[in-house]
Amino acid sequence: MNLNLQGKVALVIASSQGLGKAIATELVKEGANVMLTSRDETKLAHVHKQLLAYESGQVVYCKADITKMSDITNLIEKTHQAFGKIDILINNGGGPPAGTFDDFSDQDWQKAFELNLLSYIRLTRAVLPDLKQSGGHIMSVVSSSVKQPIPGLILSNTIRTGVIGLMKTLAEELAPYNILVNTVAPGRIDTDRVKSLDQKKADETGLPADEVARQSKEEIPLNRYGTPEEFGRMVAFMVSSGNTYMTGQTFLIDGGAVKVI
Repeated sequence: MNLNLQGKVALVIASSQGLGKAIATELVKEGANVMLTSRDETKLAHVHKQLLAYESGQVVYCKADITKMSDITNLIEKTHQAFGKIDILINNGGGPPAGTFDDFSDQDWQKAFELNLLSYIRLTRAVLPDLKQSGGHIMSVVSSSVKQPIPGLILSNTIRTGVIGLMKTLAEELAPYNILVNTVAPGRIDTDRVKSLDQKKADETGLPADEVARQSKEEIPLNRYGTPEEFGRMVAFMVSSGNTYMTGQTFLIDGGAVKVI
């Protein structure tokens, strides 16, 4: 299937590793021009080199801390300088720390809000002038916790649910501009984030990390963790010409783990 992404410009947040990198990779392979960004310039340079090897879409990168409005402004300017426009925004951010209610201070809650909700608000506002001209896509990455809260992840359970409310509302407000707004909720995808959560549980229970992972996989109907490539392909499809009528939706990519209807 030709996704018709050639020449489209995608701004992919937190794309130096994990799910963001997976999304950027699939978009580049489909011919899109991609702006990579994260706080780690060394990792960005490494991923940039990897993606250039596909000899498909163009790739540039810009270091940015998306909790700072000045960095977001600079990021948008650099993207315009490189490509002249933005057609696709991928809102993404590293997951907040694991823990229960008693573990976190006001400062911890504020940091989670700024990284995983306020940054999405600011980035969306910054790209809207581009998208309102000719339509486009906004895709926000959250977590399966928005459908079924995950024990020990109270920050994620709370803040990411706010993203759902934001995106659902924007889908209706921006529909007259032919801007499609959706959310993707990954379950257990085999990334460093999931490995760190498994290790934390291993430290708490005294079990080996591989045993924690085995038990976790047993709770997934497909009996395995998803791959970053599987996740990236789904997102690439959703922000392509393959999707012209789905908006305001939250798509679970979790191997069937979430049991809610």
